[in-house]
Amino acid sequence: MAENGDDRPDPDALLVEVGREGRGRLKVFLGAAPGVGKTYEMLRAAQDTRAEGLDVVIGVVETHGRRETEALLAGLETMPRRVMTYRGRSFPEMDLDAILAREPTLVLVDELAHTNIPGSRHAKRWQDVEELLAAGIDVHTTLNVQHLESLNDVVERIAGIKVRETLPDAVLEKAAEIELIDVTPEVLQKRLREGKVYVPEQAARAITRFFSRGNLTALREMALRVAAERVDRDMLDFMKSHAVASAWPARERILVCLTTGGEAERLVRTGKRMADRSRAPWIVLGVGDAGGADPAVEKALVLAEQLGAETESMSAAGSSSEAILDFARRRNVSRIVVAAGNRLRRVFRRPLHERLIAGGEAFEVTVLGGAVDAPARPRSRDSVSARPYLLGAAFVGLALPFGFLVDRTLPLANLSLVFLAPVLASGVTGRVPAAVFTSVLAFVAYNYFFTEPRLTLSVIHPWQMLTLGVFLIFSLVVGILGARLNAQVAAMRLAERHTRALYEFSRKAMTATSDYDMAWTIVSQVRSSVPVETVLLTPDATGRLAVLAAWPPIYELDAASEAAADWAWRQGQRAGWSTNTLPSSAWQFVPLLARERTLGVLGIRRETGGEPLRAADRRLLETLVDQAALILERARMIAETAEAQRYSQTEKLRTALLSSVSHDLRTPLVSIIGAVSTLETLDGSIPERDRAELLKTIASEANRLNRFIQNLLDMTRLGYGALVIRREWLDLTDVVTAARERLKGRLEGTDVRVRIAPDAAMVEADPTLLEQAVVNLLDNAARYCPSNEPVEVTAERRDGALVLTVADRGPGIPPDKRDCVFELFWRAENGDRQGAGTGLGLAIVRGFVEAMGGRVTVGEREGGGARFEISLPQRVMPALEPETADA
Repeated sequence: MAENGDDRPDPDALLVEVGREGRGRLKVFLGAAPGVGKTYEMLRAAQDTRAEGLDVVIGVVETHGRRETEALLAGLETMPRRVMTYRGRSFPEMDLDAILAREPTLVLVDELAHTNIPGSRHAKRWQDVEELLAAGIDVHTTLNVQHLESLNDVVERIAGIKVRETLPDAVLEKAAEIELIDVTPEVLQKRLREGKVYVPEQAARAITRFFSRGNLTALREMALRVAAERVDRDMLDFMKSHAVASAWPARERILVCLTTGGEAERLVRTGKRMADRSRAPWIVLGVGDAGGADPAVEKALVLAEQLGAETESMSAAGSSSEAILDFARRRNVSRIVVAAGNRLRRVFRRPLHERLIAGGEAFEVTVLGGAVDAPARPRSRDSVSARPYLLGAAFVGLALPFGFLVDRTLPLANLSLVFLAPVLASGVTGRVPAAVFTSVLAFVAYNYFFTEPRLTLSVIHPWQMLTLGVFLIFSLVVGILGARLNAQVAAMRLAERHTRALYEFSRKAMTATSDYDMAWTIVSQVRSSVPVETVLLTPDATGRLAVLAAWPPIYELDAASEAAADWAWRQGQRAGWSTNTLPSSAWQFVPLLARERTLGVLGIRRETGGEPLRAADRRLLETLVDQAALILERARMIAETAEAQRYSQTEKLRTALLSSVSHDLRTPLVSIIGAVSTLETLDGSIPERDRAELLKTIASEANRLNRFIQNLLDMTRLGYGALVIRREWLDLTDVVTAARERLKGRLEGTDVRVRIAPDAAMVEADPTLLEQAVVNLLDNAARYCPSNEPVEVTAERRDGALVLTVADRGPGIPPDKRDCVFELFWRAENGDRQGAGTGLGLAIVRGFVEAMGGRVTVGEREGGGARFEISLPQRVMPALEPETADA
């Protein structure tokens, strides 16, 4: 629903709709008692669904021998039941695994509240249904209203029978559709007499007991109310998702507003009685200047939760009436209950209920007046503190000496400014009552000590009465404004603290580089922001929850806490302390949900001797939990993205390698095989000149294949870090000569000109790596250089480094491609039309040179062509020792 004037749909409502995708739909046929026809209607709807061509199976249906119901089983596939043995007897139960393996579109599951035989996977049948829904299978089921947990005690008071098989109300709330099967008590009793519900002997006893007309009427009313509540919830969901701004009071909903602690608990109890009389849902809203921090309001909110109310709290440092009205519109409230407030407040400000009536004509406003005959209830220490009043008296006491000092220089009217200062100081350090008390005390002191006759409270001049009256009014106004300013500052500080906590949380999460760092960020930030102990549990490699981080540090949980954590993780709901699920656990575990999966659970525990969490802290904790889920989801996405990138890179390299191998490995092999086949077939008739040419081709292609395999091996060594650098002093001329010798066949017809400066004759490098780098550069130059153009190899010392240059007169390399030439398989990506080449040679050159601590660059040769430069850092060559020189 639109919020704060926004006409956009509620994002939470849209997320709920999205969250239902991928899950099966649950339809519940709800009745007031056995025999109303729930199973009959479920089977009739299943026959209609089957007629539409959908796959429908029966998981479990109890006909109880009713012929009309059994007739509807025709044509429906029934899944065989699983026989369970308990205490020597066999019991048929629904075979959950068989249904999951069968994967039907719709399965019929009768008696949702049924208790399974001990030894089954789940204790209750509704838990089996939850697993079917999670698997994407639609479920139709039946339920009697007396099996709802919230109505269990009511049914016992009405019918005198304790219903043993119950299920949580949340199961019914998750149903996508509820169909009420209703008949009048007279019709149901007639069915009983006709034997359509129980055998005649049982029917006679049932009519006088459980199925009496009064019991059936009460149960029917409860079933109708449950169905009406569901319809009301569906209407609210529609209003939220379609941004309906105004209230639709289709049913009564009560909002109890707690603005001060004086009447808070009485308001809550009154709201509870109103809700019970009207059978209406009710909400208790704590409204405070600083996020509802009044201890009495916090205590009343806890009481409201115990009485079954939905509780909310909000900060309204500005107009509390506008905040309440906006909340009431969003929650489709029909009646607002407020306290009348004390008389002093009504003197200086328009009462809250009048402001609500003026601004919310669509709401019924109920005003709770103060108790007239009841004695005043003593206020608790938590809600009242003497400190602000003592501070106010001290401020007035400090103002008195200063007043005596300036009494002789300032007129009486101006002297009143001295006593406004303590009123303002009291207002900004306390609340409105303390400011009013200080105003009255300052008025009395001003009158008693500084007006004639002095040391009395009487006055003799009429103008003094005017001065004192104006002073009292202004002091009250200043005090109240100062108190409100103090409340607004407190609210801003609280909001700033929460904002800073969320900012720090996000900032630290962005800098975390591992799951362990993120886990410590989560627990430490929650611990520093909210006064609770924290523990984070995530599934390990075996799928079991394990403690990943905790503050204060702990390494394992007790059995009760482990059970609560596991339940919260698997069910995606809160469990443990202060919840209705496994409350014996000392921890409360909150699931961290993201993208319809539970990433882990966050455990919180109140500090030893600590106070209950305030409403503002609870809201901050919920926000931090959502942030923690996003952090874990971010870590998961980073890991998945990195894995996808690794896979993509692997696929890219594999494709390039296969392309290279398919061309550069096959081409020399084809040449060698063709030459050998020619020699074998025409050995005697081949002239010697042709025979020599064929042998030369075999040798050349074999050397080419050898160079290719050597490049693959070198890249493997580079990739796995298997290179071992052996530095020694080399004669650069010998290195270049050896490289030319290895490429003798390749360089045939290419003029290689070598020019090495005298001071560059000796170089310190790894002989194998440097020679292979020169070989690859010469091979690359010979591939692209025209046959009538020379390839120049030069070397010189420059800035403490040896610079070896290989330049050709080929087509050169465009500037936008020079950063790519040293990448793996770059030539292979350009296709096969530019001559043979694996795209490995230059990548190997860069790898070898960088392994020796140097660098390789490419540029344009003057006059056209490519120019490759290898720069290797060099130290001064040590002098040869005499014995080495003689040798």
